[in-house]
Amino acid sequence: MEDTSNEHTMSKSYSTVVEGMTCGNCALTISKLLEKKGATNVSANAASGEVNFTVPEALDVTRIYDTIDDLGYHVLREDENGVAEHAHEHDHTTLYLVICAIFTIPLLAHMFVHWPVLHNPWVQLALATPVYAIGVYIFGRSAIRSLKHRMPNMDVLIILGASAAYVYSLIGILFIPDQAHNYLFFETTGSIITLVMFGNWLEHKTVKSTTQAIDALVKLQPQTARIIIADSLGKETILQVESRYVKEGDFVMVNNGDSIPVDGKIVLGEARIDEHMITGESLPAHKSIGDNVVGGTIVVDGNIRLEATTVGRASVLSNIIRLVREAQGNKPPLQKLADRISAVFVPAVLGIALLTLIVNYLIGHSFAESMMRSIAVMVISCPCAMGLATPAAVAVGLGRAARNGILVKGGDTLERLKKIRQIVFDKTGTLTTGKLHIEEFTTNGIGDEQFKSVVVSIEQHSSHPIAKSIVASWQQVHVIGFETVEEMKGAGMVAKTSDGTLWQLGSERWLHAGASTDNGYDLYLYRNGVYTGAIRIADELRADAAETVGKLKELGYKTILLSGDKREKCEHIAKQLGIEDVYCEHSPEQKNTILSNLMDKAPTAMVGDGINDAPALAKATVGISLSESSQIAIQSANIILSNNQLSSLPKAIKLGIYTEQTIKQNLFWAFLYNIVAIPVAALGYLTPTWGAGIMALSDVVLVLNSLRLGVRRLS
Repeated sequence: MEDTSNEHTMSKSYSTVVEGMTCGNCALTISKLLEKKGATNVSANAASGEVNFTVPEALDVTRIYDTIDDLGYHVLREDENGVAEHAHEHDHTTLYLVICAIFTIPLLAHMFVHWPVLHNPWVQLALATPVYAIGVYIFGRSAIRSLKHRMPNMDVLIILGASAAYVYSLIGILFIPDQAHNYLFFETTGSIITLVMFGNWLEHKTVKSTTQAIDALVKLQPQTARIIIADSLGKETILQVESRYVKEGDFVMVNNGDSIPVDGKIVLGEARIDEHMITGESLPAHKSIGDNVVGGTIVVDGNIRLEATTVGRASVLSNIIRLVREAQGNKPPLQKLADRISAVFVPAVLGIALLTLIVNYLIGHSFAESMMRSIAVMVISCPCAMGLATPAAVAVGLGRAARNGILVKGGDTLERLKKIRQIVFDKTGTLTTGKLHIEEFTTNGIGDEQFKSVVVSIEQHSSHPIAKSIVASWQQVHVIGFETVEEMKGAGMVAKTSDGTLWQLGSERWLHAGASTDNGYDLYLYRNGVYTGAIRIADELRADAAETVGKLKELGYKTILLSGDKREKCEHIAKQLGIEDVYCEHSPEQKNTILSNLMDKAPTAMVGDGINDAPALAKATVGISLSESSQIAIQSANIILSNNQLSSLPKAIKLGIYTEQTIKQNLFWAFLYNIVAIPVAALGYLTPTWGAGIMALSDVVLVLNSLRLGVRRLS
């Protein structure tokens, strides 16, 4: 938990964890409750269970927590020492699902198997009752909460349908035993509850995977640091402590191969640091005295001492974690069409059922007959078709996506894809493979083969990624022997032959600064102080990158490049692919800001692969990652292209469009069925048997329509 004060508004901001808040409806209920209590800046994240809000300083937050507890949730609070209460693990979702499935399968089997035991009404009652009890326990609480706050959700429809079928069947057994078989709908009760529980179980697994993204980020922060302590005589002592105890101004030692424990400024030494998790740049960056470094990045080569400048929640990595959490929490839960209509549908059905009972009784029918017609209305309006409309289409869509190498987290992702109007690409590892290769080289007063031989002979003495890529590319050339080879930290290599020839191979800043020709290369070769050639190193462009970008532009989508890499490299890649809008040299937080601005203009998809892309992937309308991406990117994204092919992206978008179309068609049929069937049942012209048949037909129509999605062309 976190508590910060704002002197100007006399308010406090709180952050806590609420157990039991596992879905969008739960988060919405808690958000509305907090707003009624006077809270502002409310953010409820169903993925992590975190709730953030601001309240007037005079307001007792304990009472707010008590009210949330009264709804059936549990707020984790701090003790007098400020230590947060430990979360309890008591998720029995899988166990309940297994129990329901065991009892529901025989109930459904009686429709296909002529085994007398399964057709016995009392056996069906015995099988359906445990499933119904579990359903009431799980969905009933959520239904009551939503009704209490005047936000009826699908759980209300689930309980309504399951209860109507169960009560109707029970009345048939108890009061009309001779014709009980005409009133048995126990399999409807079991199938509604079990199938919805299965869908919720899948959603719960997806939610858990999104919290792993944050856990993975937290683990990137090194747990220990070596603090340098000097006494009055100048004698230094190295003390290893937990990173969280490092304070601003402390001096920290970081050796070759270590992860940097905190953000800081180098005060001694120089090193090459792998910063790809922050910048996306595939090459290690050279850092020397006065340069800033970021906690969590890795010292590839060198030893440094740094002064801690930013620690705790203000560090770059902590900000990335915060951005991911905010993006997950602020993204509004998809309000499916069925859920929106159910706010009117649920009370309407209950009103019609009550009206049916009263009117039929007043016009002369017996109370029993009137009650039968009233219950028949609820059986007929059982939300099987309504509840199946979205899951059936989504299930087929997800299966089709998987067959095309597209893994989708959550069915609502396919629906959101239809809204996309612009697509933002990261560069390194997304549009490129992240593998270095020699893009071109030029020579000056030296033959190509001699140039290659000298360069390879020098670079084989270096462990730098560029050196390794050059040696691998030109491994067939003749190797020259040198008398001495020396590596100049942060600059390049110096080699001397036995005849005294001095070769220098290094950066433009070291060797070629101020020259008027052949600028913009990565490595320069000098012989006895005279320029002899240069090499440009580049990421290898993905084979299908140009095809994918071209296809997306044909479909009418705006494509944008957003990277932390250098401007010239980003513009070079963008020119090759025909991407006109380029944002480069941006930090993760800057990427997030740009993405927010883009999303204000139109729904936006983000395609990325690195740790620095995680906040943007979580924030975007749809986050898309490749299967070879970092785990944090995969866990933050909504879609993973499991075949690692960018060319799957247009197919995923088309599939999203077709899925939403299918859902709307299914919902149209489901509501049309109810609009026609309810009045017929209320007038007594539709027996329960015919009602069950029509209800089953409604389900069959939806399934067949959904199966069409599995064969539609995507290219």
